[in-house]
Amino acid sequence: MMIAFIDSVAIWFPGSLALFALICASGFFSGSETAIFYLSRGELRQFSKGKPSEQIVAALAADADRLLTAVLFWNLLINLSYFAVAGVIAKKLADAGMTAGAGIFTVGSLLAIILFGEVLPKSLSIVFRKKIAIMVSWPLAVSVRILDPVIPLLQNISRMMRRTFWPHIQKESYLHSEDLERAVDASGASEEVIRHERQILHNILDLSEMLVEEAMRPRGTYLTFNMPLKLEDLTKITPNTDYIILRKRENDSDEIDRIISLTELSSFTEKTLNQKSKRVIHVPWCANLSDVFSRFQTEECQFASVVDEYGETIGIVSHDDIIDTILSPEPSRAKRILRREPVREVEPGVYHVEGITTLRYLCRKLQQDYEVADDGLLTVAGMFHEKLEHIPEVGDVCDWQGFQLKVIEVRKLGHLIAELRKMEPPNEAPADEV
Repeated sequence: MMIAFIDSVAIWFPGSLALFALICASGFFSGSETAIFYLSRGELRQFSKGKPSEQIVAALAADADRLLTAVLFWNLLINLSYFAVAGVIAKKLADAGMTAGAGIFTVGSLLAIILFGEVLPKSLSIVFRKKIAIMVSWPLAVSVRILDPVIPLLQNISRMMRRTFWPHIQKESYLHSEDLERAVDASGASEEVIRHERQILHNILDLSEMLVEEAMRPRGTYLTFNMPLKLEDLTKITPNTDYIILRKRENDSDEIDRIISLTELSSFTEKTLNQKSKRVIHVPWCANLSDVFSRFQTEECQFASVVDEYGETIGIVSHDDIIDTILSPEPSRAKRILRREPVREVEPGVYHVEGITTLRYLCRKLQQDYEVADDGLLTVAGMFHEKLEHIPEVGDVCDWQGFQLKVIEVRKLGHLIAELRKMEPPNEAPADEV
C-alpha cells in the first residue's frame, strides 16, 4: 500500500503544496490574533510610542472588533479552502483504488491543520507575543485594510441574524455588591479570608462613589517649592513628609507641575534631583476616585493635582493613596497624613477626633451607616464650618447623628480636635397624677 501511495505522487503532491501554503496562512492569522490580543495594556502603550511597526500593532489592537472580524473572516476562508482541497485529493486517491490511503490522508490533513495551523502558532505567540506581533504587523494591516469595505456588511449581517434567531438576548444587569459578596462566600475559603475579601470588595465598590476630595492630601499638609529644587530646600522637610511638590511661578500661578516621592529617593545629586520628579495630571475636586484611578492607568501617571471650580490647587492624590484605600481594612486619609489613628477612644464611649477625619471613616469607626450628604460635607472640620458658620473655637459644640462633638483644641487655622460622645436621650417628664 505504501509503494502504491508513493507511486501516486502525481495525484496528491501538487495538492499537498497548496495545503502546506494554506496551513501557513492559517497559522499566520491564528498566531497574529493570539499575539496581539495577549499583549498587556502597558505593552500596547509602549507600542503606541515606538517604531512604525509597533504603532501599527497598537492601532490594530485599539479597534478590536475590526481586527477580530478580519482575522475570523480570513481564517474561515482559509480553512474552508483547505478542507475543500483535502477532500478533492482524498477523492482522487479513492478513485484510484487507494481507499485506505485516502482515509489516512484525510485524517493526517485534519491533524496537520489543528497542530500546525492552530495549536503551535498560538503557543508560540503566547511566549513570543511582542516579537511575533511586530513581525506580522504590516501584512496583517494590509489584510485588514482589504476587508474594510466588507466589514460593515459583515457586521450588519451578524446583527440581522442575531435579531432574527435570538431576538430576546439582553445585556446582563450590573452586579450588585450583594451578588459579589455571595460569590466570595461560595468560594470555599476560610472565614477570615472571606472577611478580608469582602472588605476589599467593598473598598473597590466605594471608589465609584468616593470623591477624590475624600482621599486627597489637603493643601497645607505637604511642602511646596519652586522649580528647580535645590539641596538646601531638603533641610525644610519634616519626618512626616512623603512628597515634595514642585510648582512653576508663571503669571503668579501656583499650579503644581511635578512631584517627587521621597520613598523612591535613595541616592541623588542636585543635578539629578529634579530629574526624579514625576509629572502630574489635573482633576476636579468632584471627580470620583474610580475615574482618577483609571486615568492613572491609561496615562501612566502616579500623581494628580486636585483643583476647585476656580482652578486653584486644593490638594494632591497619589496612586499609592488609592491603593491604600482599596487594600487597607480601615482606609483613612487622615491616618496617612498624621501617621496615627485619627479617632482615639480616650474612655468608654468618648473619642477624640481629628478635624481632617472624613465622616465616612468616622461612621465606620462608630459602626454607623454612612450616606453621602446632600450638602457635600466630607470632614469633621467641614461640618463645624457649615453648622457654626464661623471658624471653630475651643468650646464650640456641634450635633451629628445622635452624637455631640465639642472642640477641645485648635492648633492652627482649620486644624482642630473634637471630643465626641453619644448624646443622652432627653428625660421624659413624669405623667400627671390623677
